[in-house]
Amino acid sequence: MMRWERGTVREQTGAWPGVVRVDVEVGASEMIRALAYTELTGAPLPGETVLLNTNALRRGLGTGGDALVVARPDALGTPPDADDADPDHDGHMMKARYTPMQVMVDAVDDPASEHYARMQAATSLEGMPVVAADLHSALPAIVTGIRMDAPAARIAYVLTDGAALPAWYSRTVATLREHGLLASCISAGQAFGGDLEAVSIPSALLAARHVVGADVAIAIQGPGNLGTGTAWGFSGVQAADALHAASVLGGRLIGALRVSETDPRERHRGLSHHSATTYGRLLHVPTTFTLPAGPESAGVGQDDPIDSAFHASVREQLITSIIDPAAERGLEHTLVETDPTGVHAALSALPVRLSTMGRGLDADTAAFTYAAAAGRAAARNL
Repeated sequence: MMRWERGTVREQTGAWPGVVRVDVEVGASEMIRALAYTELTGAPLPGETVLLNTNALRRGLGTGGDALVVARPDALGTPPDADDADPDHDGHMMKARYTPMQVMVDAVDDPASEHYARMQAATSLEGMPVVAADLHSALPAIVTGIRMDAPAARIAYVLTDGAALPAWYSRTVATLREHGLLASCISAGQAFGGDLEAVSIPSALLAARHVVGADVAIAIQGPGNLGTGTAWGFSGVQAADALHAASVLGGRLIGALRVSETDPRERHRGLSHHSATTYGRLLHVPTTFTLPAGPESAGVGQDDPIDSAFHASVREQLITSIIDPAAERGLEHTLVETDPTGVHAALSALPVRLSTMGRGLDADTAAFTYAAAAGRAAARNL
């Protein structure tokens, strides 16, 4: 059931492309923070009445734990804001289909799209590296790894629909775009709000190559991974879908590993069971996996604050849970090591705040270092 609450906007407290944050007074003078997607509702003004969905907020959920503006009763009958809907550019394809907030978009693969002829002709990724991961928090680290070895690379982000559907929800994507670190965000499947829209992950990958002109694509769900503690009940399994699609389309596949030194849950310490399950059991195409180079390599100990015993443990987990089981099925994965020298400094210099499950770079260095290693492997494949 939806939990609806009505309140009054007191002030706008922040904004980034596609989003306005507002403080809303509800009930007996309680103030709560809410997000409004300007392409869906417009930007609520101080003094205006708004209808909020407060399900996640009232339940204290980490995933989607914001109040969301659903409607502006005072603004009914008026256009959504300054841009005013252009009847020639209202979109021809529905996303978030058959929900109360379904939205029309202009998809690259729609017959009415200016890119349609190019998409019809696109049949191959032409060897473009595709990096897949299960957590959105890996995105800026992967971008960092790519840019360390290929600073001029055009990088496209394919936002899959496993978690947050509106691309606007991700401040990480907005900041990476603002600083020129991402060439484009392509929202695939039921996800929407990217620079480009695509009906499916394969179509989004082709658009990355042939519309954006990307050198590398990164395919990850949006913020808000959903996990249940069961073997298969987590939304990050979608990483395998992206790699399967990339394989069929002639891409070069890199699987970013989810690891943690400090996660309080045993199933996620070292190599996460999410990576072990997705890559070890669901993945059925040859893929490259990456590790920071071992302690005998130059630079480790000077620039890599991760304990060498941790590296050795993750390597063993990778081999026993992913590499060897694949080999028994006749599937040969590739294991690549990358020099960690300079990675921590490059991650520290990012314009976005690194955070995974509430832990920053220094609280869980391995999570971001291993993601960056996948990016460096992709850069080597350009």
